[in-house]
This record gives sequence, structure tokens and C-alpha cells, in this order.
Amino acid sequence: MKVQIIHIDGPYKGEIQEFTEDKITIGRHPSCAIVFPPDLRVVSRQHACIIREGNRFKLVDHSTNGTLVNGKFVKETYLRSGDVITFAEGGPKVSFLLLPADEIPLHSIEDHPVQPDLQLKEEPRPNFEALHRSGPARVKAPLVIQFGTKIKDFNELPVRLGRSSECEMLIDHPAVAGIHAEISFSGGEYFIKALEGTIYLNDTPVKENILKIDDILALSPQGPRFRFLGHGRLAEILEEEEDVLSQEATPPPQESFLEKMEKKAENKLSFWKKLFKK
Repeated sequence: MKVQIIHIDGPYKGEIQEFTEDKITIGRHPSCAIVFPPDLRVVSRQHACIIREGNRFKLVDHSTNGTLVNGKFVKETYLRSGDVITFAEGGPKVSFLLLPADEIPLHSIEDHPVQPDLQLKEEPRPNFEALHRSGPARVKAPLVIQFGTKIKDFNELPVRLGRSSECEMLIDHPAVAGIHAEISFSGGEYFIKALEGTIYLNDTPVKENILKIDDILALSPQGPRFRFLGHGRLAEILEEEEDVLSQEATPPPQESFLEKMEKKAENKLSFWKKLFKK
């Protein structure tokens, strides 16, 4: 088995690491397999380790501030594929994923051995009308989607998202339709297309569009919301990131007429005081 560690929050957010070793050490010490920055004091120098026991993987906490699995503090626990690990409350957050040893890593197009059907650089960019008429062709392409504590890895697209069991990616959210949307790959680009539901790209409703790095995809005004990290990686935006985004979207408050007049008066008074001092 291969272990895939997907960083979903923290200094390495969006990065993916793979391990085949029987022991994975995590901390700030340079000898660790996963090394966090020295100034990230919430993480201990030797914070935790993941140990292989046959076909199972055990997480052992050695830290001062503790380690959480799916939101609960643990000292030792066996991990399941898709578990979310947080190194100290409010610290960096990763997802633990198991892959078969002979499976080709799918997280990066650059690292992936390019197959003939992925060499699409010389093909013209597809137009949306043609895709709508014929439907996107199934192609080999990497796609990783993180939703809640669940991470799914796909190697063939299109992938449908929604609440229906017919969808390849189940999105259990009250505002999401049965077969809500579809992600496809063509001409070297990832596409998002609304099916039964409405989709919003960077707060603008769209029927179909290309996904670009740092695009914000919302399946409804009530969520869920995802950030496209590039190379076929789509990660749900956590509550803390939502707060930051809402703060960035809120314009600074405008001064009222009275406040402006008071400020002018204060400036004039300051000017006259300085003048008389001279």
C-alpha cells in the first residue's frame, strides 16, 4: 500500500506527498518525513508518527499540543482512508489516503506519465456547443476531490457530482441536486458543467466553464464551496477560509457626510494650532 498525505490546510495547503515506508514521522525536526516550518510552534519537533502494521496504519501522538483525527483528540488510533488529521488544535490539517502499491499517482499531471490520449496540446480548444450536443468523451485524467472528511481519487472523467447514488462523487448537502454538475477534461483543460443544478464560478452563475487555478466553485448560494487548486485538485473551502473570503469581499465602510465634516474641522483646528505655535 502507498500512503498519500494531502495537505488541506496549513503552510503546505494543496500539496500532496506519497510514502511507501513503514513509518512516517511528522514534526518540525529536519529528520521527520513530513517537516513543518521551524516557526510553526503549535507543532512539536517530533509531533506524531504513522506506523504500518500489516495492512493497517496506526497514528501515534508524541506532541505537547495533541493530534486530532476527524476532530477528536487521540493518543493512538488506526487510520482509515479519508481520515482528516489535525496537528494541534488550529494547526495544519491533512487527509490520509491509501492507494494500491501499483497504482500510478494521479495528483499531478506533470508527474504523471502522459498517455497518448492526454497529449492534446495540438488539438483545438473544444467549444461548449459541441460538448453539449455530444457530451464529453471519457478520457484518462487525474481528479482528486475533497469534501468534508472524504477524499476521492479518479483517473477517468467526466465525473458527476450530486446527491444521487448515480453520481461518481456523492455530495451530501441539502442545497445540492440529484445529479447536480459534471467535471470533464478536454484539450488540456478541466471543465465544470451544470446538469440538474445551478453552479457559481467566482460568485457568477454559469452553465459551463473552464476551471482555472484558485477559481471558487459553489454548487448553490448556500454551498458547498470548493477551490480549484490546479492539476485536477478540488478542495472544499473550510469555515476559517470562508471567513477570510467574506472579509476580503466586504468593502470598507464609507464615511458619512457628518464624519467627513468632523474630520475636516479637526484638520483645520490642528493647522491653526501649529500656526500659532510658530
